Amino acid sequence: MLFSVTTAKAQQASSAVLTLPNMPLHDPWILTNEADKTYYLYTSNVPKVSGVSGVGTMVYRSADLKHWEPPIVVFHTSEMSWAQSGAWAPEVHRWKGRYYLFTTVFDDSKPLPPGHNAVRPAYRRGTISAVSDSPLGPFHPLNPNGPLPPSDFMTLDGTLYVDPAGKPWLVYAHEWLQKTDGTIEAVRLTDDLAKSAAAPIFLFKASDAPWLDKDVVPSTDSSQYVTDGPELFRTHDGHLLMLWSSYSNDSKYIQTVARSKTGTIEGPWEQLAPLVYEDSGHGMLFHTFDGSLVMVLHQPFKNARGKIYAMKDAGDHLEVVRERTDLDAP
Repeated sequence: MLFSVTTAKAQQASSAVLTLPNMPLHDPWILTNEADKTYYLYTSNVPKVSGVSGVGTMVYRSADLKHWEPPIVVFHTSEMSWAQSGAWAPEVHRWKGRYYLFTTVFDDSKPLPPGHNAVRPAYRRGTISAVSDSPLGPFHPLNPNGPLPPSDFMTLDGTLYVDPAGKPWLVYAHEWLQKTDGTIEAVRLTDDLAKSAAAPIFLFKASDAPWLDKDVVPSTDSSQYVTDGPELFRTHDGHLLMLWSSYSNDSKYIQTVARSKTGTIEGPWEQLAPLVYEDSGHGMLFHTFDGSLVMVLHQPFKNARGKIYAMKDAGDHLEVVRERTDLDAP
């Protein structure tokens, strides 16, 4: 299905100024684009906000992280043949002079083999890549016929990581729906980011986090452990950290972090204390144009809005300095 305008005003014509509290968004990703000194905040298309129907990716733009232009749609899944639902967790990276979009699509009418001890049906879900010459798109799929991870894996939230040798990887979450104990895995990509270049590797499983089972009450229920939203960050002294999200024992979303003991993507990985509770997660780190380190995430999980936090790069770990509530006001 192609996108169509669903409001009287075309999305490009709107002159309204938005702030984070009134911007619907889930799984936010901010690209700091040096070429035009603009912040691009990507999220799944919300037709009532963009004015465009259909499944895809939309982007808000800002010069100061406080005042945002209404979103425009930059990608639609109608170009995909493998799956056309979802368009979750979009992120955009500049790579070799072009802009690359990674987003998760799914098709729940196409079942996948269940994993060992899986308690729910698995179906097609995975991260695809698309390319454009502009951060405003349009982005076009590099492979309309399948995802970057193995197509029989039920995966999501793939993020680009470039290792010290300049080799690109996709780091992704392997769904608890297929695994029961969700995992974070990685796969080497070809230089054009169009497909995988090797077999995937295991990094860690959700239950490795020591805080997950701290308050569990014994019952006959089986335990499921969720992995969501990985993003890699190299600290000022060379430590490799990974943001990721899961659920606490009161079923609230949590923003947490892991650290590679070797400084490499292969790990082994150790789990650190969560960064933000309060039904918050799917965060990503970036430096502002003045060099400050900040993290954007969504809160709450349902009817999500964006929250930005000032962060401290403490070398072997991250510290939350404060919530940037100054960016919320008009």
